[in-house]
Order: sequence, then structure tokens, then C-alpha cells
Amino acid sequence: NRDSELSAYERKRLKNITENAKFFAALKLHESAARLQQMAKKREPHATKRAKPKKAEDEAVRRRSMRLQRVDPSGIPLPEPPAQPEAEEYPQVPAGPLPMIPEDQGGNSKLTDDLLATWMRISEVLLIIVIAVFVMLSRYQESLNSMVLGEDSIKKVVKYRVCSMAIHPSESIILVAAGDTCGQIGLWNVSCGAEERAQVFMAHNNPISCMQFSPFNPAHLLSLSNETLRCGDVTRAVFDEICRSEDDEVNLSSFDFLDDNASTAIVGHWGGNVCVVDRRTPGTSPELFANIGFKRTRTVHVHPVNKQYFIAAGSTDVCIYDVRCLAAEQNKPVSNLRGHTKSVASAYFSPVTGSRVVTVCADNNLSHNNYTGRWLTRFRAVWDPKQEHCFVVGSMARPRQIEVFQDTGKLLHSFSNLDCLGSVCSINVVHPSRNILVGGNSSGRLHVF
Repeated sequence: NRDSELSAYERKRLKNITENAKFFAALKLHESAARLQQMAKKREPHATKRAKPKKAEDEAVRRRSMRLQRVDPSGIPLPEPPAQPEAEEYPQVPAGPLPMIPEDQGGNSKLTDDLLATWMRISEVLLIIVIAVFVMLSRYQESLNSMVLGEDSIKKVVKYRVCSMAIHPSESIILVAAGDTCGQIGLWNVSCGAEERAQVFMAHNNPISCMQFSPFNPAHLLSLSNETLRCGDVTRAVFDEICRSEDDEVNLSSFDFLDDNASTAIVGHWGGNVCVVDRRTPGTSPELFANIGFKRTRTVHVHPVNKQYFIAAGSTDVCIYDVRCLAAEQNKPVSNLRGHTKSVASAYFSPVTGSRVVTVCADNNLSHNNYTGRWLTRFRAVWDPKQEHCFVVGSMARPRQIEVFQDTGKLLHSFSNLDCLGSVCSINVVHPSRNILVGGNSSGRLHVF
């Protein structure tokens, strides 16, 4: 009997896979989609008719021009104007858990099932294997030169402008998630090529400004928009709600995990404050709400080693705080990184020691043009997780390119392709252990080097 030859772990894993398969079969995704559509229709507000004012009997007859009467000067009636197309409307995403059902119900449901099953399978492997990669600078330069962009590595994944991205840490499958300005999450299995249809889920009502696969359980994809922080759990095929802002003046801007098991997180607010969220407690309210004195908090990032420290960036402020000392008011930073004269788009600790911080500011330091204008997502410089001294950032230069800098300010490499890359990639993400870079542009298209 082959089962008797398997280890206890392998038998348990096979049992989990079997139970997960039965679970997906029992979900009846199409029936759930129909119910969700009915819920969305019920939530649509009914149009109200205004009572027409009564016309006074003694009101003087108003003159109307021939143009308004749709008659040309010769007295011949003019043709009716063409009907104006109605504005495109989207059903609002309700509060609470959402079933993980793709937007395109007319598509092939098997493709969706296959993608979700792949995401779950590669996440199970990563729960056991943790790989740390350190690359010498000379070898790193060679790896950058070897990375190329081909036509089969470009795909429109979401409908609108890419605001955030995350890449699954799998060693075998390239799975990328992208969030756009209307709240869509697109999942693309790059390993299947550009012909494979991306799966799109409507998980938010507003731009998705921050996304991460959980470092503890990559079967969880966390995404944040103005109104809510959600966790897409592929094992249950549900987008759970972790934190919700009921106040229009307390919109969420970014988040990061405060511990290795990803159970707590620091969340930044566009209004300048931060809050602490614990995923283990019931409800969607934060554990602590803290005023850090910012006018605006665009990004928050936790130190990779000493996780009690986090850095917040926004307006001209870049400050480091100790989460253990946070209070509702009168919070003082541990360190204040001065020098910026204009608004700061992002600030991140270096990935290994956290001894360095890279910021992006509208003052265009590093001789780097960061002025994206209103139609492009603002640049965020992100460290390569494999390299303590190097970071990646978008560029306004022509030909269009994505640039890699050393922490000294030296330009190490420019990723470009005259035939395949003709747009600005504002948002970029680097694989934690493989030589893979993904750039997202303002039309929802991803480019994989």
C-alpha cells in the first residue's frame, strides 16, 4: 500500500488537498455569483421623481429661438440629435466578506478554478520552505543584464491605472497581483504566458493603494483602499474584511505587518494619522488610533529586524516611530529624517538590515525626474529584497525605462525595450528570490522582465 510508505506530513498534505478540492466543488461559484448580482441590484438606489411646478395661468408666453425649436431658418424641422451614451456604472462593493468570484461571469470558470488552485498549491509549499538569498554586487549586475522583456511577458491585467502590485514568493510559478483605481484586483499566472486570461475580482470601491502577500501564509493576499483593508483567502475563496473606515475623513492609505506571523499591522491614513490593527480580534475596528502630527501619511513601513519601529512618510515629513510608545495624541518620533522640501511619495527601510531608507520626493533628488503629473501614479522606489544596497524606481526618461540605483546614487541598470515598453511604469515589484521584475503602467498593463 503506497499510503503506508508516505510520511505523516505527506499523508496530512494529501488529505488537505483532497478536502480543499471538495470544498471548491461545494462552493458552487456560479450560484454565488447570481446571488451577489441580485444583492448588488437590491442596493441600487431608486430614482426619485420631482413634482413638476404648476404653471401659472397668467404666465407670459416665452419666446423660443428656432434653434431651441429644432427648426432651421427655412422652417424645415431638423433631425433629432443622436442619443448620448449613458455613463458606465459599477455596482458598489458591500461591506463584510465577499465571495472570490471573478468579474467576467461569461468567461471560462475552469480557468478561474485552475488559477486559484495553483495559488493555493504554491502557498502550501512555501509554508514549509523559507529561502533567503544574498547576492554579491558583481553577480547582481550580471543578473540585471540577463533579465529581458518579451511580447509574451506583457498583459493588460486590470482595466484602469495600476496603483499597487504584489508578487507571490513561489520559486516555481510567477503569480502577480495588481490593483487599479476602481478597486479591481487582477491575478495573472505569468508562467502560462500572455495568452492566459487574467482573473479580475471586484474587491474594493476605491483605488487599491497597497497590496502584499502575507509573508507567513502566501495563500493570503491583503489589499487596502480608502475605505477598507481586506484579506483574500484562497483556501476559503473569500475576501475577508480586516479593517473598515466608516468616516469619510479617515481614509486609509497604506499598511505593513508588525510581526512575522502577519497577525498585526500598522495602517496609515490620508488624513495624517496611523492605527494598529490586530487580525485575530473580531470586528473591523482598529486596536489603537494615533495622531502622529502629519498632514498626510502616504506610506508606512516596518523595520525588517526591529519590528517595533516603523517609518511614516507624507507631505514633507519622514519620521520613525516606536509602536510600543504610540498614544492617541502627542506622539514624538524616534528619529526625524529632514531635508525634503516638497511632498514625499514613499519611504522604505532597506530589506536586510534596515540601516538605510529610500524616499521618493517631488524635489527630484538623485537627479531623477519624479514629476509624474496627475494622470500617472506617483513613483515609489522599492528595494530589491535580494540586495541590501539597491532599489528600483520608475522613470520619466525616454526611451521608457525602469531604473535600478545603488544606495550611493549610482545608476546600475536601466530596463528598457524599444519594441515592447512604450509607457511609464510607475509601480514596480521585485521577486524576493528570483531575477524577476514587474512594472505596471497607467493602462492596467504589466511588463515582466
